[in-house]
Amino acid sequence: MRSVRDRIRRQATEEQMSATSTPDESSRTGPPLWSMGLAVAIILGTPLVLYSLAPPGPLRDGDTIFSEGQQRVQVTRPAAGLPLQSSDSCLLDPNNPLIVIHVPNDQPDSSIVAQVQGSPAGEWPFCPPHAEVLLKANQIFQKPAVFSGVKEMLAGLSSR
Repeated sequence: MRSVRDRIRRQATEEQMSATSTPDESSRTGPPLWSMGLAVAIILGTPLVLYSLAPPGPLRDGDTIFSEGQQRVQVTRPAAGLPLQSSDSCLLDPNNPLIVIHVPNDQPDSSIVAQVQGSPAGEWPFCPPHAEVLLKANQIFQKPAVFSGVKEMLAGLSSR
């Protein structure tokens, strides 16, 4: 009889212990939300950081380049349907995307032929889309500045 009572007491004690420890264990089973958010931020931010740190490669035909500031360039072949004049030039907006058509391999200082991309401005003096233009190496850059937008936003917020 005594062993039955001891067994019942042990079971009751075990049930009480498991009942009191269950809420603590269930609250500790899931990982904290901030650590999951940090992991997602690291996973998404790593390629951006690596891209911004990588050096630009050599220019090749078909690469996308961007105009360095506002540039006046010579048009070699206008957009479809427009006649070419000898003194044709147009204006590229800052960071205007261009696709490299031809890169001269023999001379590093020679002109690069590129095709204008982007939204159609349709107004003179801006370059129309799909026009081919001549550029020098100092008028272009290969990679957009990844963190410049963030830097400008923080500068704007701090100046207010």
